[in-house]
Amino acid sequence: MSNHHTYQQLWQSLTPLYDAGEARAIVRMLLEDGFGMTMPDILCYGTQNLDSPAVDLLESMMRRLLEAEPVQYVLGQASFKGRAMHVESGVLIPRPETEELCQWVEEEAVRQPSILDIGCGSGCIAVTLALDIHGSKVTAYDISEKALEVTRRNADMHGADVKAIKCDILNTNAEGRKWDIIVSNPPYICRHESEAMHSNVTRYEPEMALYVPDNAPQLFYAAIAQYAANTLRHGGMLFLECNPEHIAGTASVTAKAGLTDICFRNDQFGKKRFIKATMP
Repeated sequence: MSNHHTYQQLWQSLTPLYDAGEARAIVRMLLEDGFGMTMPDILCYGTQNLDSPAVDLLESMMRRLLEAEPVQYVLGQASFKGRAMHVESGVLIPRPETEELCQWVEEEAVRQPSILDIGCGSGCIAVTLALDIHGSKVTAYDISEKALEVTRRNADMHGADVKAIKCDILNTNAEGRKWDIIVSNPPYICRHESEAMHSNVTRYEPEMALYVPDNAPQLFYAAIAQYAANTLRHGGMLFLECNPEHIAGTASVTAKAGLTDICFRNDQFGKKRFIKATMP
């Protein structure tokens, strides 16, 4: 790379990996969030107003992008419901669909609820609900030390009161009825589905946060539903983000655990992705 580049040169260098629209969006995010540039700056000046250290940093970031590393890891942050969340290798990058899950929880929440987020990852759900639902008491579970560390960092960064605890939901004892709401976006992609996924996901995002065995697509949902049935207060609610391909099975294991009033909601792309169930 020479010292300075136009926006067009930068995004076109990514077109072997991404279609043009996505390549433009990635470079725009990099320049806006990483270098504080406005869109008029980007279109009019490219990188010519950047000093030498900034140009060197941009070049190293572009090299990472050219290796198909997700731009959120390159920047060290992802936007979630209008807030910047720290992300790094070892935690799942927050998705727009999960913002919709949080929105549903916020719409249904009782006053000052006790909330549990199972499989917290970056903490995007836990931090968002702690900040957006007045008086909520939020606890976050994950099996990954890295996820817990990043969740705590995001909670501290945003001043959110979140208690992050190490817990393997597949091997945990239920202890008393104490939650008003349990929410989870657990691993739900079957291994065979990874063949159709982009390399920036399969090469860089944590496998333990993405995949379930092909022969057990409901592995986590069954455990979460049983845990919810044992620990939700009467009238408490379980909210799940699901694999649209297996959502009927998810509803079935949720009902089998004893939860009722199961209802569904589509994501912004029209896919049936979310479930809400109630503890009778």
